[in-house]
Amino acid sequence: MPEIFVGIDVSKESLDIAILPDEQRFVVANDEEGLAILISRLVSMNPTLAVIESSGRYQVRAVSVLVEAGVPVAVVNPRQVRDYAKAKSILAKTDALDARVLALFAEAIRPEVRPLPDAESRRLADLMSRRRQLVEMMTAERNRLGIATPAVRPSIEAHLSWLKREIKELDEDLDDFIHKSPLWREKDNLLRSVPGIGPVVSRTLLAELPELGTLNRKKIAALVGVAPFNRDSGKWKGKRCVWGGRSKVRSALYMAALVATRHNPVLRAFYQRLLAVGKAKKVALTACMRKLLTILNAMVRQRTLFSFNNLERCEPRKAAAVKGGEAVREADQAAGRVREAEAQTLDGRRLSGSLALSC
Repeated sequence: MPEIFVGIDVSKESLDIAILPDEQRFVVANDEEGLAILISRLVSMNPTLAVIESSGRYQVRAVSVLVEAGVPVAVVNPRQVRDYAKAKSILAKTDALDARVLALFAEAIRPEVRPLPDAESRRLADLMSRRRQLVEMMTAERNRLGIATPAVRPSIEAHLSWLKREIKELDEDLDDFIHKSPLWREKDNLLRSVPGIGPVVSRTLLAELPELGTLNRKKIAALVGVAPFNRDSGKWKGKRCVWGGRSKVRSALYMAALVATRHNPVLRAFYQRLLAVGKAKKVALTACMRKLLTILNAMVRQRTLFSFNNLERCEPRKAAAVKGGEAVREADQAAGRVREAEAQTLDGRRLSGSLALSC
């Protein structure tokens, strides 16, 4: 029996479906009735794989219905599909053509079918998404307030007060929601034991990075987008740079690393060492983001709270670097105290000699 591959192009109002190798094409509405028709046709075919693009959450309902019906479905990045179409010299773009390209992509690439997040995980992600929206609105209103005229200032101030209340209430709801789940509560406690990780970063990692603790350090860094990629060709050696990944997680890690380079002994020693060898501050900070992610990944995998003793057991090289950095700082401080004492003694002798000459 030949393998069957399905491509589904999603829009707000409709779903365009292409099926290979039979070259079948049809369109259904993106509602309950249309999804029922889609499921009835696909279940009878027993497809090998269905591929659907991530399209601004319009695909969520279709993916949920397909998974519940037992259809193997993979949600893919639209950029990857577009690059595949260009490689096939398919430059035109219509809904029907996009559905066929998705079916071809499924047949050639066979992307991995990943489990659908459960209802609680989706709710946590939705709450965090709403919080980000409120923060963005507050930032925009604060910018407007700086140049507002007296006629509109009271309206902006009232909106800012409402936004502050909404964010506060949403934070309380998030805390209650996380603490009701023993698994999330344990992960939250682990993450927040690290200096530099606060409630917002911890919630973001729980909602947007469920793979934390399940992948190795290289894969988790590439998934988030803090792994440097080579750019070499022949004798030309390009600058390594990070690219792609999950921008929401990366933004949260940036703020966490910024704080950790001041208050976390591991990240502070690592950051100062990179600056000492001439690395740019942004490059050093990005390296700290990856180091912090590696530590968090190991902590969640081993279910271990952050402490220097645990770090020494899990990451002996990092612990040695911290100890070495602390030893150097202590030696520098001791040498500084000696120089200061010698300077004071010399000043005292000079002062005594001056008084003796004046007498």
